[in-house]
Amino acid sequence: MSKVIRIKRGLNIPLKGDAEKILQTPSMAPEYAVKPTDFHGLFPKMMVEEGERVKAGTPLFYDKYNEDVVFTAPVSGTYTRLVRGAKRRILEVRIEPDAADDYIDFGAADPASISRDEIIDKLLKSGIWPAIRQRPYSIIASREDKPRDIFISAFNSAPLAPDLDFVINGSEGAFQKGLDVLSRLTDGDVHLGVDADSTTSEAFIRAKGVKVNRFKGPHPAGNVGIQIHHIRPVNKGDIVWYLDVHHVVTIGRLFETGTYDSRKVVALTGSEVVNPRYYRVHAGARLDCIAGDNVLQEEGVSPRYISGDALTGEKIGAKGFVGFYDSQATVIPEGDKPEMIGWLIPNLQRFSVSRTWPSFLMPWKKYRLDTNIRSGERPFVITGLYEKYLPMDILPMQLLKAIMINDIDMMENLGIYEVAPEDFALCEFVCPSKIEIQSVIRDGLDNIQKEFA
Repeated sequence: MSKVIRIKRGLNIPLKGDAEKILQTPSMAPEYAVKPTDFHGLFPKMMVEEGERVKAGTPLFYDKYNEDVVFTAPVSGTYTRLVRGAKRRILEVRIEPDAADDYIDFGAADPASISRDEIIDKLLKSGIWPAIRQRPYSIIASREDKPRDIFISAFNSAPLAPDLDFVINGSEGAFQKGLDVLSRLTDGDVHLGVDADSTTSEAFIRAKGVKVNRFKGPHPAGNVGIQIHHIRPVNKGDIVWYLDVHHVVTIGRLFETGTYDSRKVVALTGSEVVNPRYYRVHAGARLDCIAGDNVLQEEGVSPRYISGDALTGEKIGAKGFVGFYDSQATVIPEGDKPEMIGWLIPNLQRFSVSRTWPSFLMPWKKYRLDTNIRSGERPFVITGLYEKYLPMDILPMQLLKAIMINDIDMMENLGIYEVAPEDFALCEFVCPSKIEIQSVIRDGLDNIQKEFA
């Protein structure tokens, strides 16, 4: 049995709205979308015309600067609309689905009997390759690289995160097949991080061909970046790949059946959801197919719909689309109402890490938190607060300031290659200066990548 890696720094934010362990399969959504904005650094070039019929697995667009990487339709149907934003940036490629899916057959295969290049070709042609991301830079992996290791986190510690033990039920065989595929892509190890306290699924505990690492502690213990840091940190020149559990299952299904089956289990969570639970949907489903009338309608309160968790997710509308990498949708109050000296008024319904309110006396209580940050941006001064919530042996404040002045050498010395924006989400949550820290980290990674491109 592997030893337990204890994470002491961090914070579990006690939000209301955990998903009940009930799995439903709703009817097909009226629309599905593939969003180029889900893939950082992507410059899409379209491969289909509006009105064209597509099958699940049909290429929709490719990366202008890496033509091997294609992005395929998650369902069969008709490509109906291209949504553009500022400067004609492509935001969404929308598909109106058929009543029943029709799949392109990429051919089933035993990963043990084909070469590494053939495995990569199958992943690229099917459109599943973008599921594999790399550190440093937190971008889609390159086929030209051979990773030092591959990491998968088998638990999610983010607020209201789905229980992956529940999610994996019924997909154990496909998950193991996906691990078999991934083990052929590296000469190093495939690492699977599990929760030492709560992981019970045999698919995780007894996974074959991987190193199972047990973690114990508060969020962000479930972040793959934190797990990489505590197992084998990323240094300059290293490349590691990582991906999510539901994408491991998708890879396994591709090699079992030869088709791109984009179905995944999404947890609908949050204080504004009437019945939070799990839904089996195709990737890119429109959110109202599972939220619909399952959201509280309270006078004077506007809900915020988020694809992902409340710390790192993307704000979408009620008819927005679930992101490619997300297995959770969250609905919380918008927090768009001004409050006169609101932070001075004692309130038992607010959560605080600084003991401004008496929430610290009620550690069992869960809260209906909104998005109001209750102030504007303030001077960015050294407080020592970030170190309490980031379980990495780096200096977060100094790294952020090095990024702001674009000091490349200092960024390298302070550990820029190890981090991704999601690792700093808690720092952003507790930040007294109200700095958008995740955006700062993203800018730093982009600058480093350009410097050495």
